[in-house]
Amino acid sequence: MADPILSTAPKALALGLMLALGACTVGPDYVKPDAAAPAEFARADAATDAAAVPAPDDAFWARFGDAELTALIEQALAANNDLKVALAHYERANAELRSAKFDALPVITASANGQDIRASADQLPGVDRDGRDTKSYDAGVAASWELDLFGRIRRSIEAGRADAAASAADLAAAQVAIAGSVARTYVELRGLQERLRVAQDNATNQRETLQLVDARVNAGGGTDFDSARARAQLETTDARVPALEAQIAFAMHRLAVLTGRTPGALIEELQTPGALPALPERLDAGTPGELLRRRPDVAAAEQRLHAATARIGVATADLFPRFTLGGLLGTQAISTGSLFERDSETHLLALGVDWSFLDVGHVRARIAASGADAEAALAQYRQSVLLALEDTENALVRYAKARAEDAQLERAATDSAEAARLARVRYEAGAAGLLEVLDAERSRLQAQDAFADARTRSVTGAVALYQALAGGWPQHVPQREGIAQR
Repeated sequence: MADPILSTAPKALALGLMLALGACTVGPDYVKPDAAAPAEFARADAATDAAAVPAPDDAFWARFGDAELTALIEQALAANNDLKVALAHYERANAELRSAKFDALPVITASANGQDIRASADQLPGVDRDGRDTKSYDAGVAASWELDLFGRIRRSIEAGRADAAASAADLAAAQVAIAGSVARTYVELRGLQERLRVAQDNATNQRETLQLVDARVNAGGGTDFDSARARAQLETTDARVPALEAQIAFAMHRLAVLTGRTPGALIEELQTPGALPALPERLDAGTPGELLRRRPDVAAAEQRLHAATARIGVATADLFPRFTLGGLLGTQAISTGSLFERDSETHLLALGVDWSFLDVGHVRARIAASGADAEAALAQYRQSVLLALEDTENALVRYAKARAEDAQLERAATDSAEAARLARVRYEAGAAGLLEVLDAERSRLQAQDAFADARTRSVTGAVALYQALAGGWPQHVPQREGIAQR
């Protein structure tokens, strides 16, 4: 008599292969949405030049020509803890993708068991103790394989691949944000140090004026009122120093934390004032279409839309039967010595069918939920496009206007310094009163401080524009701390 398992095995295998050959993928195929980007930026002409196109792999910070800035950004890209978090999320997404890919392969397991059972005398009355003892041993290898006839697994892999790509874009976006934060904070630090220098230089000039006034008062050529006015202006200027020193300390602490160190780690390195990084002459904004291809936040939103679309297919596949091909090859015996002998072999080949059509309400609800997720992801993608365009347009305007303000305030600072010098000369010659000198010195301080602040905003505007354009960002992988794997 033929073994029924052996007789049905070829039929099951043939049916499984036939179904696999006719497999299809349910659910919508992903189509990249139209970003509807304009042909050019509305504000590009004011701040950019098509002749100044940076190479795609250039680090933007190198274009400022500041070795200290370059070193700080490279340290941050290697050690910043927020980047390490983003890297861990990326590695998790890749691990989940690998797990999804394994679902498409047969699952093979091995097992072995040994039993020594003694039944009670009540269960086997009249049987002696040895007769109530039963021993059995078995070992085997089992395999199961879901036949992905309707694309449930393929859609799951597609979604996992898109999630991994989104995590990679998130990592790139985090790098853009961290590098931009370091550059902006560094520029603000140098600007604050310049404003501190301006305040201290003006305090020195005003102290000299006070000494001159005091000398005149002592010589009978002035009044205590003149000394009080000169002293009040000097004290007002000196009062600027503590606030600026506090802001400088805050900037140093921020840079240290951004580079993965304790707040006080960079004080000695950065306390010596340095010049503001040089401004690039002009920048190239490219086209909005190029911007959207470069921006990692837009890429992440698109990949999440792709993943959400694929998950509609995962949910839709539950409307159809799920076929699983299973097999077992093993051995069973009542003693270990008889294992693996010819007559102790066992085997099984079966085709399982699981169909949740009776639970169609839940399935369709999950499909509707997946569709809603995809609609939300589409809206999020379109919003990311609009925000990227808005960010860049604002950065273009900010940079152009900051440059114009910078140029005017530079002239104002030069003129006010000359006016203060001439007022001092006229006062010493007796051709002008003290009020004219004090007013000229106050104007010089205001103009020089405003120019230092404007120049800082010009450079931070350039940083913001580079950050908005997301061009020239080489990929760095943060250094990971050793974690024991179990």
